[in-house]
Amino acid sequence: MSKTLTRPLSNRSPQPLYLQIKDQLRRRILEGDYRPHEKLPSESELMSAFGVSRITIRQALRDLHNEGLVFSAQGKGTFVSKPKAVQSVEHLQGFGEAMAAQGYEASARLISIQQLKAPKAVVAALRLGGGDDVVEVTRVRFLNREALSLERSYFPLDIGRRLFGMDLSGDIFPMLENHFAIPLGEASIRIEAALSDQDTRTHLDLQPGEPVLRVERLTHDRRGRPIDFEYLSFRGDSFKYHFRVDRK
Repeated sequence: MSKTLTRPLSNRSPQPLYLQIKDQLRRRILEGDYRPHEKLPSESELMSAFGVSRITIRQALRDLHNEGLVFSAQGKGTFVSKPKAVQSVEHLQGFGEAMAAQGYEASARLISIQQLKAPKAVVAALRLGGGDDVVEVTRVRFLNREALSLERSYFPLDIGRRLFGMDLSGDIFPMLENHFAIPLGEASIRIEAALSDQDTRTHLDLQPGEPVLRVERLTHDRRGRPIDFEYLSFRGDSFKYHFRVDRK
C-alpha cells in the first residue's frame, strides 16, 4: 500500500480480521486520506499489506460497499464513493449532529452575516412586521471536507444580532440552546427538487442545469415562536432525507 496503515492487525482481538481491515479503511476514507473517486489499493496490495487472504480482503471490501463508502468498476478496481448524507426526520437535529452520529466529519464555512430588510417570505414565516429587519446567515456546509449544501438562515433581530462574532463553523441549534438558553421545539420542513442557481453552482461546484434538493425549514422554540427560517440547497447526488411515519 502506498499509504501507511494506522495500526497493525491483532490476532488476539475478538473482532475478526476482515472487520479490523474494514474499520481501518473506513476511518481513512472518513478522515479524507482517501478522497472521493480515488482508487483504493488493489486486492493483492491489500493482501500483502495486511498479511491476509484474498477472501478476508473481499469480505472487508464487501462491507465497505454495503455501507456505500466504495464502489467497484469492472476491470478497474475499487474506488471511494462520494459521501452521501442521510438525515432522519424522526426528530429535530442540526446537520452536524446528524452526521456526527453516523461517523462523518461535518463543518461549515461562513460566507456572510448581515442585517437586512426581511424578504416577504421571511416576514410571513417569522411572523414579523412588513418593515422589520432580520439577520441573514449564509454558509456552505461540508461533509468530509466536500461541499454539500448552501444554506441561508434568517433570524429575528433579538436572536440574530447575537450571532455576530460567534464561531459559526458548526451547528447553530446547539448554540441557540446552550449559549442563548432558547429551548427548541418543533420544525416544519418542505422539500422539492429544483434547478441550481448561479450562486449555488458556484459554491457547490455544479454545472448549469444540475438539480439540487431544496429544503425550507422553519424552526420554533418550545413556546411556539418561529425563530429560524432556512433555505437549504443540497447537491442532488450527495444527500437524502429519511422519513419514518406511522399509520394511526
